[in-house]
Amino acid sequence: MEQQGQSWLGKLGPGLVAGAADDDPSGIATYSQAGAQFGFGMLWLVLFTYPLMVGIQETSARIGRTSGRGLAANMRLYFPPWLLYGMVSLLLFANTINIAADLAAMGDALRLVAGGQAHWYALGFGVLSVLLQVFVPYQRYAHLLKWLTLALLAYAATVLVIEVPWREVALRTVSPQLAWDKAYLTTMVAVFGTTISPYLFFWQASQEVEELHADPLAQPLKRAPPQVRPQLRRIKLDTAVGMGFSNAVAWSIMLTTAVTLHAHGIFEVQSSAQAAAALRPIAGELAFALFALGIVGTGLLAIPVLAGSAAYAVAGAFKWRSSLDLQPLAARKFYAIIVAATLAGVGIGFLPLDPMRALYWSAVVNGVVAVPVMAVTMLLSTRRGVMGAVVLSRRLRWLGWSCTLVMALAVLAMCASMVS
Repeated sequence: MEQQGQSWLGKLGPGLVAGAADDDPSGIATYSQAGAQFGFGMLWLVLFTYPLMVGIQETSARIGRTSGRGLAANMRLYFPPWLLYGMVSLLLFANTINIAADLAAMGDALRLVAGGQAHWYALGFGVLSVLLQVFVPYQRYAHLLKWLTLALLAYAATVLVIEVPWREVALRTVSPQLAWDKAYLTTMVAVFGTTISPYLFFWQASQEVEELHADPLAQPLKRAPPQVRPQLRRIKLDTAVGMGFSNAVAWSIMLTTAVTLHAHGIFEVQSSAQAAAALRPIAGELAFALFALGIVGTGLLAIPVLAGSAAYAVAGAFKWRSSLDLQPLAARKFYAIIVAATLAGVGIGFLPLDPMRALYWSAVVNGVVAVPVMAVTMLLSTRRGVMGAVVLSRRLRWLGWSCTLVMALAVLAMCASMVS
């Protein structure tokens, strides 16, 4: 329950972490590719997606806090098993690929800065993430994740050490220039997919449930009317700040690669680490170091969110006990998913595959999968069995369904461009 006199910073939690985790190394690679390939041509997406992200993430958080259950657990009660298992399976697949690509990018980034073997760095990061999630109590771990969001400031700092034509940037940010082109539309869907990602919906809803269980005075909002107003205000602030932080960083990454890589004829970026390496001769050592170390910091934040959201979703679908506050033996299946997804990601990095191309297409897959997940989330938000008397505002209903429609139209446009 919200404490009297609590500072606005103290009210930030699940929304801030979800927003920061959105800018994981895979997201950095997608934003870098958008900036390198199209220059300032996709900066407008940051402003456009912000209110849509806030709408769907706030709705997800409200479902968790109001019902006392995560998204998958609510889906299990109100939707057919084939739909639930299909969405959870796609989420688990996409998250595992994302984990593999993120770990590979983290290993490459540390190799660029310190030398050594990228694969072994990736293994070390994977093992560290598993140990933290399994053995560190939830409240301490959540506090650590909040501090890790500071790693994203590296990208704001990168913008400050390069020369930027601010007038042109401001104009291109507020005036969209669309292109009916396969490459443009596919990259736009990839940006949508890495910005409005299904795993973030599951994570933020589940973290609200964790926060609920951590407070002995708190109850699900549908059973505690006095707690509704302060908790909904907190969720609104937390989500607005978290998504704003996320999009500001995404904008900084696209701007940095547009001003440096695109302007110097580098139009193809296969990974976030490659983007960092390409910055070195163009923007200097400081910009390179900030970009590279930011990849490691954001990865340490994102890996637990990717593995944890997959575990919450699978546990909710099969009615397993699920909480990072439980001892490993009390929630063995839940923790087994976290360990399996993370170590599978490590293993993929040792295979002779191109995880970075898989990464780009996993962002596209995320964009496709997000459509039915968002539709189901919005339908859940109207169920009295889920929300009780705590109804969504007209603003949230409009934003949530608008986000679903925009994502669906973007996916349809991409598909149409591929067959035309």
